Amino acid sequence: MQGIKRRVIHTLSFEIIGLIIAVPLFAWVFSADFTHIGIMTVVMSLIAMVWNMTFNKLFEIWEARQDDHHRTVKRRVMHALGFEGGLLIATLPLIAWWMQMSLWQALLTDLGYMFFFLVYGFAFNWGFDRIFGLPKLK
Repeated sequence: MQGIKRRVIHTLSFEIIGLIIAVPLFAWVFSADFTHIGIMTVVMSLIAMVWNMTFNKLFEIWEARQDDHHRTVKRRVMHALGFEGGLLIATLPLIAWWMQMSLWQALLTDLGYMFFFLVYGFAFNWGFDRIFGLPKLK
């Protein structure tokens, strides 16, 4: 599977599985209303989907220019950190506003989300590549 089809299936499956795990987990962790956390997490997911498609395309362009096209552990860590760092910048104001908390509290909350999705993203992407193979690089 290649191209836009790969990116759409990757993004949708990543977000759907992530939501199924994250919403109940974070509702429990924050002792918050399931619906309140669920709405915020879905909005964050929509932001993440747009960022995911954009970031992965840019990453693949960068990766195609490298001499070695193997997705090593180091490259996967770089991918996960780059993705999550960009997403952190985009979601921090949303969390502060929605949860009515300070930016510091929102940062700690976002770091919790980031840690969860960093570990989840690493495992998901590795599994996705094992199931569907690597994208063909130009």
